[in-house]
Amino acid sequence: MKLISFELNGNASYGAFIGNDQVVDLKAAFGDKAPDLKSLIAQDLIAKAAEHASQSKEFLKLSDIDLLPVIPNPGQIFCIGLNYGEHVRETGKEITESPVIFMRVNESQVAHGKDIVRPPESHRLDYEGEIAIVIGKGGRRISEADSWEHIAGYACYNDGSIRDWQVATSQWGPGKNFWRTGGFGPWMVTADEIAASQNMRLTTRLNGQVMQEATTDMMIHSIPRQIAYISTFIPLQPGDVIVTGTPGGVGNKRVPQVFMKPGDVVEIEVDAIGVLRNGIRDEVVAA
Repeated sequence: MKLISFELNGNASYGAFIGNDQVVDLKAAFGDKAPDLKSLIAQDLIAKAAEHASQSKEFLKLSDIDLLPVIPNPGQIFCIGLNYGEHVRETGKEITESPVIFMRVNESQVAHGKDIVRPPESHRLDYEGEIAIVIGKGGRRISEADSWEHIAGYACYNDGSIRDWQVATSQWGPGKNFWRTGGFGPWMVTADEIAASQNMRLTTRLNGQVMQEATTDMMIHSIPRQIAYISTFIPLQPGDVIVTGTPGGVGNKRVPQVFMKPGDVVEIEVDAIGVLRNGIRDEVVAA
């Protein structure tokens, strides 16, 4: 099942995209217990939502609604850095025994079909195609063996980065959190449709040109390792997001360098999930 968050006539909701431009509004059926997708996951209602969606006769059109980031209000967004060998090599870094982790904030995210925003402070806006996992069942000190049971689903992610702000100090936070630079969507494919350890192919295209390509078996720190490591130092909660790392080919390390600019279209495709597509525009700053 493909789950989305969206707005219709200014009202936030969530639903199941069942294809052919059809969406089942799940908030209409489960809103008393689960007012948003995060709470649907927390209440362990995904299976019931799937049953409802399969029997529903009432649909919205995907083309009529405004998508939101898959989880608009995650409690925590953990991002894994330097998690593919080619990317480690192109940055001149070294593989670390533990995952490199930084955080994103909700306001840095943008939905599928919406523009990623280039700020006036810097034009070094880079793409980073990634796979995001959404936590279903929370926990502390989750073992690698049990980690797959804690995943609600998977989505595409573009960890858009303002490179000079990222490297201005030893901390990456500012360059990874400019407003509306991180694409998250178009939907979450529920974990029952993607087998544990299934090898997924990730491709990033900029204006149709392939810039990054890798498979998940190339990760240095596997998804189970990421879940186990993060849950050691903080409890994971339903709706939390882990962005699992980008492969080599980022624009900042190309010769010549390639940065995203207004009018560009960037696509993150994961074969088991779909395609996240965003345009690029400049931020409008009041005089």
